[in-house]
Amino acid sequence: MGNELNINPNMLTWAVDRAGHDVDEFVFTFPKLQEWLEEKKKPTFSQLQKFAKKVHVPFGYLFLQSPPVEQLPIPFFRTKNNNNKVSINTFDTILLLKNRQEWLSEYLQENEFEKKGFVGKYHNKFDYKEIVADIRNTLNLSENWASYFTNWEETLEHLAEKVEEIGIIMIFNSVVENNTHRPIPVKECRGFVLSNDYAPFMFINAADAKAAQMFTIVHELAHIWTGNSAGFDFRQMQPAHDPVEELCDKVAAEFLVPANIFLNLWDKNKSFKQLAKVFKVSPIVIARRALDLGKINKGQFFTFYNNYIQELKNKKEKQSGGGDFYRTAKKRVSLTYAAHINQAVKSGQLLYRDAYKLTGLKGDTFQTFFNQHFS
Repeated sequence: MGNELNINPNMLTWAVDRAGHDVDEFVFTFPKLQEWLEEKKKPTFSQLQKFAKKVHVPFGYLFLQSPPVEQLPIPFFRTKNNNNKVSINTFDTILLLKNRQEWLSEYLQENEFEKKGFVGKYHNKFDYKEIVADIRNTLNLSENWASYFTNWEETLEHLAEKVEEIGIIMIFNSVVENNTHRPIPVKECRGFVLSNDYAPFMFINAADAKAAQMFTIVHELAHIWTGNSAGFDFRQMQPAHDPVEELCDKVAAEFLVPANIFLNLWDKNKSFKQLAKVFKVSPIVIARRALDLGKINKGQFFTFYNNYIQELKNKKEKQSGGGDFYRTAKKRVSLTYAAHINQAVKSGQLLYRDAYKLTGLKGDTFQTFFNQHFS
């Protein structure tokens, strides 16, 4: 009896709901919960720890009398409605990267790194063509840079390298840290960006199609150039009804598919898929560009969009998963970020224990990863 804990049943239902589960269904996977809710029995310390782990809630929260007010540290834009509510997996990922960003920003300032001049350079300015020109100039990319690559993968890799070279931390992931049981659905979150003068972070949902990730990256670059943190779902390739979102959308479209080049090619070839190969973007981006530039109507766009998404789903069902852990970790951690962690550990400014937390890699895994890249 002495080992049993007094927990408010409302906190238990809140925790289950917060994790995105239905309480009536959850009791089948965690039968003890029913007795706790009906107050026939009380949880023991170890039972409650297991429960907290299962619903991904900080253990201490369960001892409160009423749920804490948890707020996203950034606005989350939705194409259909801006309720700013996200799943616990997306929420935890935003907090996780916010924590990493705070450490890195502090570390860079302590070591007298300079502010990134491009962050917020176009705050409250809405000339999308000027922003596109400045992003291209900063990344040292020409207007038709993508045409020099043979496929989307190479193009994406090159763009990612250019972005990391200027000190933006890019995280490609589709789960919470390394937990494959906690996926982040593309339909909820294509990506988010955490603007910061010293350490801007961007998250790209790695489960999204490679060519679609290109659009997300440039959309996020526009957010950094305007100095606005945000997350977005970007459903049916439509931005949320917000001035900054619409601006970032225009920047991404013009950067990836310049209007003058597109219009010149469109007259010779009206195939979305063929033009997608030229610009190294998703055919959906080409269809959106054709819509924006008055070459097709909304009905034609949505018909193509829905058919193409169905094609992608059918392809995915035929493909099997798997992959090399360390190759994946490189994308999940970011080599630029890892280089700072490595330097901080070597100079004694960061303990190994804290480095493990800040990378999600522990012990031998941590050593192997860092030996591969920084030995």
